[in-house]
Amino acid sequence: MRALSPIRKSIEEQGLRPDKYDVFLCHAWDDRRETAKELNDALERVGVSVWFSENAVLLGSNLMREIDKGLSKSRAGLVLVTKSFIKRIKAEGVADKELSALLARDLLVPIVHGVTYDDLREESPLLASRSGLDTADDTMEEIATKISELVSTDAFSD
Repeated sequence: MRALSPIRKSIEEQGLRPDKYDVFLCHAWDDRRETAKELNDALERVGVSVWFSENAVLLGSNLMREIDKGLSKSRAGLVLVTKSFIKRIKAEGVADKELSALLARDLLVPIVHGVTYDDLREESPLLASRSGLDTADDTMEEIATKISELVSTDAFSD
């Protein structure tokens, strides 16, 4: 009975997930428990619905399939650009695949953290060409507020 508790909890949580998300949060695996979680939590506090792998992917699920579903259910993309993220896109891993899908979108916002746009430009000129935010200029809370304002505009509606 006790062994089924995590499975039961997973199924119950799945029923609470929205059909659509305001944003898909693309990040490096290494950032999932710190910087990406901090950004996710700040966004949720200001009412932005976020597809964040740590919350959206159930234990035992196919990660790539869940990411694909998350991308299709999200109206815009956020890319958290860190040193780890830049390493991951160089290695052409999961973050690189997410980035490739997000670059095809009209609304994609890079958020640089601990790196510069010049660092990003060396690895992804297309992403660096997008208007974005920088944690050197704004706190995560301020960034979350700006994203919240963006997703509440008429231009953002489906």
